[in-house]
Amino acid sequence: MSKTDKQGQREAVSQRIRYRLQKAGARFHANDNISAFIEEGELDELQEEVQAKLRGVLESLVIDTANDHNTQDTAKRVAKMFVREVFRGRYVSMPASTEFPNVEHLNELMIIGPITVRSACSHHLCPIIGRVWVGVLPNEHSNLIGLSKYVRLIDWIMTRPQIQEEAVSQIAELLMKKLHPDGLAIVMEADHFCMHWRGVKDSNSKMTNSVMRGAFLTNPDLRKEFLSLMHK
Repeated sequence: MSKTDKQGQREAVSQRIRYRLQKAGARFHANDNISAFIEEGELDELQEEVQAKLRGVLESLVIDTANDHNTQDTAKRVAKMFVREVFRGRYVSMPASTEFPNVEHLNELMIIGPITVRSACSHHLCPIIGRVWVGVLPNEHSNLIGLSKYVRLIDWIMTRPQIQEEAVSQIAELLMKKLHPDGLAIVMEADHFCMHWRGVKDSNSKMTNSVMRGAFLTNPDLRKEFLSLMHK
C-alpha cells in the first residue's frame, strides 16, 4: 500500500502499521507486541503522531499550552514516555536471552525473585507496580537462562498496557517456550494506581495472582515449597 492517500497526502504512520497488521490477520490488542510490523524509522514517526494527538487532548481539556510554561512540552514528554518507555514492550522485539543447556542435569526447585515490575492498566492507563516470583523445576533437557534475562523478558511483557491476570499468563507462556521445564510457577503481587489515584475505597488493596504449569499443578508438595520460600 502506498504511503500517500488519493489526495497525495502522506498517510499517518499508525494507519500504515494498522494496515499491515490487518492484512496479516495479526492481533494488536494493548498487550500485544507489534514490532514485526514496524519498519525502520517508523517509531520516530509514531512518536510524533502521538505527540500531535496528545496536544489535541490537552486542548480539549482547556489547558492553555501556549502560555502555560508547565505544559508547553507535556505532549512531547508523554508521547516519548508512551512509545519509548512505559509501552515500549509493544514496539520493540524480544530482548536477546541466550539459553544454555542443563549440563549438570539440575532437577531441583529454583526460585527467581522478587523482580520489581512496572506496567499500566489497560483500563485507565494508570501505573501498576509490583513484584513477580518465578519458580522453575528444570529437567535434563531444559534450557537455563541467567537472572538478568528473567528480568529483561518479564519487563518486555510488562511494558505494555496490561491487566494483571493476562500479564502473568503471558509471562508463563514465554518462559515455558524458552525453558521447557517440568514445572513453572509465576506469582505476581501488585498495587493498582487506578484505585489509589481515583480515590476508590479500600485503595490500599493489592492484587495477587498466580499461574502454575506442569509439576506445580500436579504436585502439591512442590507448590507448597515454592509458596513457602517465596518471601524468605
